[in-house]
Amino acid sequence: MNTAKIIAREAEIAELKRCYESDRSEFVIVYGRRRVGKTFLVDTFFDKKYDFTYVGGHKLTKAKQLRGFAKALKKAAGMKIQPKFSSWEDAFDALEEYIESLPQEKRKVIFIDEMPWIDTPQSEFVEAFESFWNGWGARRTDIMLIASGSASSWMMDKLVDNPGGLHARITNNIYIRPFTLKETEEYLLSRGIRWSHYQILQLYMVMGGIPFYLSLLDPGQTLIGNIDRLFFRKNAELRTEFDELYKAVFNKADKYLEIVSQLNGNHDGMTFTEIQESTSLDGERLSTVLKNLERCDFVISFQQFGNKSRGTLYRLVDFYTLFYYKFVDAIDSKDEQWWTHNFNSHSVESWQGYSFELICFTHLAQIRQCLGIAGISTSASSWRYIPAKDEEGKKAQIDLVIERGDRTINLCEMKFSIGPFTIKKSYADEVRRRALLFKEKERTSFGLNNTFVTTFGVADGVNKDVVDSEVTAEDLFR
Repeated sequence: MNTAKIIAREAEIAELKRCYESDRSEFVIVYGRRRVGKTFLVDTFFDKKYDFTYVGGHKLTKAKQLRGFAKALKKAAGMKIQPKFSSWEDAFDALEEYIESLPQEKRKVIFIDEMPWIDTPQSEFVEAFESFWNGWGARRTDIMLIASGSASSWMMDKLVDNPGGLHARITNNIYIRPFTLKETEEYLLSRGIRWSHYQILQLYMVMGGIPFYLSLLDPGQTLIGNIDRLFFRKNAELRTEFDELYKAVFNKADKYLEIVSQLNGNHDGMTFTEIQESTSLDGERLSTVLKNLERCDFVISFQQFGNKSRGTLYRLVDFYTLFYYKFVDAIDSKDEQWWTHNFNSHSVESWQGYSFELICFTHLAQIRQCLGIAGISTSASSWRYIPAKDEEGKKAQIDLVIERGDRTINLCEMKFSIGPFTIKKSYADEVRRRALLFKEKERTSFGLNNTFVTTFGVADGVNKDVVDSEVTAEDLFR
């Protein structure tokens, strides 16, 4: 086992190690969005030393998938002649025969990568796989079977939530999430990239904590130069990535992109009803699409504070997608140094403000830790107030509300700036107005705490008295 090259992933490594050392057969699934490092984790942990491994091919026919499986089995078993399979039952029967020929005392490791791609229409792959595992693998004590795939919806529906033969047969499911800010910093340092936390925040806004995207960075270039090279140069790698990203993860990707596009145009979030009214999807199909987008970390959902009947708010939170829509697709510039020429523009400044809010949403654990409430039960939500037609007053929104078990509510203001954030009198008045309106409309007796999450803290001044607690970018790197 080789874990020296793996950044973070301590819990995932511990689970793989536990399953490998188990005294029973284990069926482990490893899943997560495209490019998040699933295959790298498994390959590195086992040092690519498997008793059998096969990688499904994207958009290949059943016949070609079976041919690839046969080729992999020939290599693993040292066969002189490659077998021919007409069905997946035949393929798994041959795999059983090969594994049974190995020494009994040896732990046998089987890794099937990109399993969703193998399940082509009318292939009967899942049925054959069920029979293989239930009738053979699960009855032994010496097998560790790992299945992986980027199509998280398939992995959950066909394996984890399978109501048929695979129901409750998964012994461990390992979900690989994007790196946090801290883990991103660790990865960059391992590549010899020593950027400030402010620069890493800017990088995270562009590509999130996706290891493959981070691996494309050139340590010899600046952050700005890297963004130009990866997004704005002709045929740049992350410029063309978007076309394959959703197609590789979801069947009928156009339906997913329809929802993603709507959410991209509504940064304050949309309810289920609002999304349904703006798209062509019926209720059941929309529920499935949103669930799958959340499973892959493309979308995040929050309840609206105090009243679940108001509907969950959905927000697009995939940083790469947001950056692509905002600056690559919408602009479609021929300027190969577009970022160099525009990174100080008002458009970029506005985008950074919104992206920083999303970073806060994805680092709630770090915010709770900084506030000293990690050990207290909490729930995070959003809050909207829209006056009725016969009601006076302005609408109001608080993007992040943290309700705590100690009868306190943090009303969070999230601000990205190049230096300490200066609070003007008009803004302080607005913060107070929103807090009073929140207390009045929600009729809460909890104490309210105006919490400011900023890059470099809040500047001293006469209006700082509106701040009850602070979280800085440094805290998000914990």
